[in-house]
Amino acid sequence: MNSMIKEYLTRIFISFSVSAFMGVLINLIIDAVANATGNAGFISMSPQYVALFPTPVIAAYCNVLIYGIIGAVFSGATIIYEVERIGFVIQSLIYFLITAAASMGITVVLWQLHRYPEAFISTMAGYLATHIIMITIEYRKVKADIKAINEMAE
Repeated sequence: MNSMIKEYLTRIFISFSVSAFMGVLINLIIDAVANATGNAGFISMSPQYVALFPTPVIAAYCNVLIYGIIGAVFSGATIIYEVERIGFVIQSLIYFLITAAASMGITVVLWQLHRYPEAFISTMAGYLATHIIMITIEYRKVKADIKAINEMAE
């Protein structure tokens, strides 16, 4: 298998795993705090989302899977930055559109966020913050690469 493809598949698998784990951890913390503060029986999934599944347990497993898929898409979409004929601004726009379609599509439709304005806004803010972090990291990488190339050319 091509080493570049193997590297991307490894990166996607790691991102899937980390995202799924962090989703479980964050939901566990939210559920524990909510239940500890008197909101007995609280689960961090909307009732409409849970109703899409035969049991809340299956809904929770699918929730973990969804977290992983979002992480995998974020990681996998970085391949756009390897296309040298496309400028950084266009690459960033394409990356944004791919990840927005995946993450917002999944979170809004499956988690019924359109029914919960506060959750929708916080999800959008989280997406925007994540995107800004990713673009900043990639920009710094590109800037360092250009500096290294310029130093070699001197």
